[in-house]
Amino acid sequence: MPTWGEILNEINTRWSDPQTGVVDLDGMRRHYLIALHQVTGRNIVTYYTDWMGSNSPDVSINLTDVHGLMEVFKDLNRDDGLDLIIHSPGGDPTAADSLVRYMRAMFEDVRVIVPVAAMSAATMWSLAANRIVMGRHSQLGPIDPQLVTPAGSVPAGAILRQFERAKDECKGDPTALSAWMPTLQQYFPGLLEMCDDSARLSKTLVEEYLREYMFARRDDRADLARVAAEFFANDTIHIAHGRGIRAEQLREYAIEVEDLETDHVLQDAVLSVHHAYMHTLGMTPAQKITENQLGRAVIKSVQMMPMQPGFPPGMPMS
Repeated sequence: MPTWGEILNEINTRWSDPQTGVVDLDGMRRHYLIALHQVTGRNIVTYYTDWMGSNSPDVSINLTDVHGLMEVFKDLNRDDGLDLIIHSPGGDPTAADSLVRYMRAMFEDVRVIVPVAAMSAATMWSLAANRIVMGRHSQLGPIDPQLVTPAGSVPAGAILRQFERAKDECKGDPTALSAWMPTLQQYFPGLLEMCDDSARLSKTLVEEYLREYMFARRDDRADLARVAAEFFANDTIHIAHGRGIRAEQLREYAIEVEDLETDHVLQDAVLSVHHAYMHTLGMTPAQKITENQLGRAVIKSVQMMPMQPGFPPGMPMS
């Protein structure tokens, strides 16, 4: 299969104009998207973000991504099903829910492909598929919510456990209150309820997605969905929010996972697409690309990118 380096060499030889120095990265991506479509016979939609190379908040899932899906879903034949390729750190769970609702209203048969990682809210989005394709190196992630506080991003579960620990220690030894007071004073009104609500939201949505889609034909779908959602949301199991969940772990909870390595033609096509996107994100100001095999794309950039003819302009940064 073409490696990262081989795709780079191809960019320098096949996709670069030696006279002008212009590199046709859009043409390269479209070439590999069409090749993947020819392998699967299904609609191909990509959602790629530069989250491994950028600290910008705009790489996160947000509600403006609905506009990207609206653009790339246009003119797709719904009867052909959807292969959605996700490379994302996650983001707003309520925005991810909007993307899921729109996607499932458009397509009855959805397969999510995770070349490397779809974390947090991107995991939630992935679990709204009928099945997931993963390689040996691919991962999903925990869905426990992270709250943005003046001290930075903090796991909601950690805040709740810390409060319970403070309560227990102060109950056993009232003099401990003075040691805990600087920490407790940072808790603003409603914080604990916000933590509870955020955790309940992620778990409730994933349970619903699994019950309605992936487990829809199972007689025990309600129990399977509840147990799986508990697993993904349990931060005491995963310990770290960025910890990867591999295919073998997913199967323990009845998640439908197809191994990318079992079909070498599909593997070659998927990884060629992945390398094409990673090079585009690394060589341009693009931070988020939503695209299909027909050449429709919405690209968000640090600054506006010149687009190839036939492409809609990228949306402005929010």
